[in-house]
Amino acid sequence: MKFIKKKRLKYNKLIYGKCKSGGRNNMGRITVKYIGGGHKKKYRIIDYKRDKLNIKSIVKSIEYDPNRTSLISLLLYEDGVKRYILSIKDLNIGDKIMSSKNKISIKLGYSLPLLNIPIGTIICCIESIPGKGAIYCRSAGTYSKLLSKDNKYAILKLSSNEKKMVLLNCMATIGSISNINHKFIKLKKAGRKRWLGKRPRTRGVAMNPIDHPMGGGEGKASGGHPRNRKGVFSKGFKTRKKNKKTSKFIIKNK
Repeated sequence: MKFIKKKRLKYNKLIYGKCKSGGRNNMGRITVKYIGGGHKKKYRIIDYKRDKLNIKSIVKSIEYDPNRTSLISLLLYEDGVKRYILSIKDLNIGDKIMSSKNKISIKLGYSLPLLNIPIGTIICCIESIPGKGAIYCRSAGTYSKLLSKDNKYAILKLSSNEKKMVLLNCMATIGSISNINHKFIKLKKAGRKRWLGKRPRTRGVAMNPIDHPMGGGEGKASGGHPRNRKGVFSKGFKTRKKNKKTSKFIIKNK
């Protein structure tokens, strides 16, 4: 019997297998609890830099990605190259988009520097350092608003109401991220949580004192203030780390 080898699609180079750790290190010991199982996934390489400049592309498909909350779009460039990007709200199959560092018309899905974007525009996939790739506003339904521009910096209002300064040379995409209804999804059953690779979590108050700071006590003792296994408070306690290099760019905290 003769087998015919199927031709491999070009954009299959953008997809590869993803290994699971099960919360274990190279010694096989559990270092992160409550991880295991989950549905088999493949990782899609996303183009966060949008560095193919002044070449038009067409949206070939809008696909589901199990590794992120937003949808992804497959772009086919005029030179035959295919790349994945985060899908923009109201961007449809067949639309033509491009990225450029020159002054071009402002259209949905176009990527250009903050210097060439008008004040008041809704943007997403914003760089923090020129050429590094998108850092801000990549989650489903998120966006930022360009408030003002100075000689060197642009002031953005993020989805968290935080105001931040970003260099004018940084690239950003016009529009907001797709899949705005992601926050309304309900898992409805425990099995769906297991598909995501998450095992059942044991309450700290149900453990022994040796296992958790909130464990032990007679009967159903409350255990005091909610905290994690290392004793860090989980409610009313700021968990954001202070970074001297980046915190100076924050104008207003959320």
